[in-house]
Amino acid sequence: MSFESAARDASAASAWVVIPLFNEATVIATVIRDLLPVFPNVVCIDDGSRDGSGEIARAAGAHVVTHPINLGQGAALQTGFEYALERGASYVVTFDADGQHRVIDAAAMLDRARDEDLAIVFGSRFLDDRTNPGILKKIVLKTAVAVTNVTTRTKLTDAHNGLRVIRADALRMFKLRQDRMAHGTEIVVKLGRTGLPYAEHPVEVIYTDYSKAKGQSLLNSVNILVDLIIR
Repeated sequence: MSFESAARDASAASAWVVIPLFNEATVIATVIRDLLPVFPNVVCIDDGSRDGSGEIARAAGAHVVTHPINLGQGAALQTGFEYALERGASYVVTFDADGQHRVIDAAAMLDRARDEDLAIVFGSRFLDDRTNPGILKKIVLKTAVAVTNVTTRTKLTDAHNGLRVIRADALRMFKLRQDRMAHGTEIVVKLGRTGLPYAEHPVEVIYTDYSKAKGQSLLNSVNILVDLIIR
């Protein structure tokens, strides 16, 4: 094994994947099994699921922390951050539970964080043409990006992508307070305030029949925009 390969393996071994989990029993086992060959440390925050998602995640090989009631994605992420840091994580990868993210993209982002000494790498579906979110969703997301960039003084092309790599020193500098969709803006604000180096990385978001059937694709985007406007 080359020194470079050993370094990459060590980075993955010291990283933790944090997955907020709420009623994703249909897909969560596949998501975890795809991650584990690359990322041996996966923790799911079962945020009050009623469909056995937590038990399925544990059986698939993930660590599971349970919220007895649904507290929201922001709260689930914060619980996951604390869990990973307590176990010596050097990086945390935030990853959605619904199968929309690609493990290969997460691995490339982690490599880039290590190779370029970046504290934060944001995934962006708008840096290449692999992702087709649909016209309406794209308009909503682009509007949310514009509002976020103005309010947070950042320059991102995809401010609300759930795939991120965050170095441990950055994680220790903030705590998420917004529990629900507004956490997406809050995390950008707080990461930006760290003053640590960041970059965006092109990723593909896969809009599956499953995610479309749940109605999350457009609804989540609208919820993000509403949260931004009323803040």
